[in-house]
Parts: sequence; structure tokens; C-alpha cells
Amino acid sequence: MPAISRATFAKFAVAAALAWAAPSIASARDNQTFQASNVVLVHGAWADGSSWSEVIARLQAAGLHVTAVQNPLTSLGDSVAETRRVLAQQDGPTLLVAHSWGGTVISQVGTDPKVTGLVYVAARAPDANEDFVALSAKFPAGPVRAGVQTHDGFTTLSEDAFLKHFANGVPHAQAEVLYAEQQPTAATLFTGRTTDAAWHSKPSWYAVSKQDETINPDLERFLAKRMRATTVELDAGHLSLVSHAKEVADLIISAAHGDGQG
Repeated sequence: MPAISRATFAKFAVAAALAWAAPSIASARDNQTFQASNVVLVHGAWADGSSWSEVIARLQAAGLHVTAVQNPLTSLGDSVAETRRVLAQQDGPTLLVAHSWGGTVISQVGTDPKVTGLVYVAARAPDANEDFVALSAKFPAGPVRAGVQTHDGFTTLSEDAFLKHFANGVPHAQAEVLYAEQQPTAATLFTGRTTDAAWHSKPSWYAVSKQDETINPDLERFLAKRMRATTVELDAGHLSLVSHAKEVADLIISAAHGDGQG
């Protein structure tokens, strides 16, 4: 029988080690310990659940069970009811995550005992019964506001405002798809007030978008500081969940583990 060279032996040894380790690696990933194994995602105005697509794929790869709410955007009450319906279907501890106006919804719904924490992505985070419109007025508005168009009691964004300012930082072709998918939003939606502010009692995480032209980044920083959230700052526009899906997913995974809780 011919002798086996040292190099060939080394190759066999490495292959054997990898074959032995592979099941352990897969098992470790599949059996990660999450404080919340379920994630419920709530989109904001002028969007739908598909805006979370790239984040969802990363969360699922990490072993999390994910559901994106199809937020009706007709009223705060309707959006809260739909999110509660989805939350009720979760089989255990759940992390609520919101983008933009969706932060209003999870601030209300997040008091549910099933919710372990809240993640805000360039999102509103009103206090109970707070006039958030008045609060926002203390921070200079971004250029998106000039592109709001109202038809029959619902608003949409003009193509120019959507592509240049709402989706700044998103590749143009992808931004055009998101523009075509934008969901009309009730003109009265933004004046709705919550009766609860779950971030007072639940651990919170916040992703600030430093290049946001929809919500003033300084307002986002104010909200994150007020709720004492574990905070990251992304060099992103308002749609960081699209342009920086990996970083947003990493923050959500960290929150599902309970990392950064005081």
C-alpha cells in the first residue's frame, strides 16, 4: 500500500474535523438561546410589509420566527388591532419591532405580557397621550413633507419626494419598486395618540438614521435617550431597514438575545 504523504494526511485530517464539527455548528445555530424567539415587524406610513424583506431573511437564518404585520394605515386603532391579532398568534415571548410611524403602534401594543422588548428603527416613540405632532415641530422637518399629496382623505408621497428623500441611500431601481408599492396613509393617522407607552416598562433598542430626511435624526436621538434605549447610529437614510438590512437585523438579533439590557 503506497505511503500517504504528510500533505495528503493533513487534508484528510481537516476534512474529518470539519465533518465532525458541522453538525455541532448547525446545532448551535438552531439551538440559540433567545429571550424572544418570535419577532413581529410593523412597517410605517407609505410602505407595506415587503419593506422588511431583506431583514426577514437574515432573522430567519438566525433561527427566529418572524411575522410582518400588514399595517392598514387607516387609523391608530386599526393598526393596533391588526398588530394585536398577529401578536396573539405568537407561541411565546415576542420582540416587537417598528419602523417610522409603526413605532406609535408598538408603543401602545408593547405592554402585552408576551412582549419582551421593543426595537425602534428610525421610528416614532410617543409618550402616553403625547401630542407627537407638537413634539416633532421642535425639530426642523425634512424635505419629505413638501412631497405629501392628499387625495380623498389619504396621503401618498410624490415620486420625486419618495425617490430623493424618503428612500435616500436606497439604490434607484429598488427605490422605484418601493415607490410603486407604497400604501396610501390616512391623512389623520399622524394625529392619533396612544394611551400607553410600553417603553417605560420594557427594554428598548433604537437605530438612528443619521441621514434621515423624513424624521429629524436629532428627534430620533431625543426619543432614544428619553427611553434609555440601547442605541446604534447608522449612516443611512429613513429606509435603513432596506439600505442597511444587515445592521438592522443584527440589532434585532441582539435584542432577541436580550443584549444591552440594563
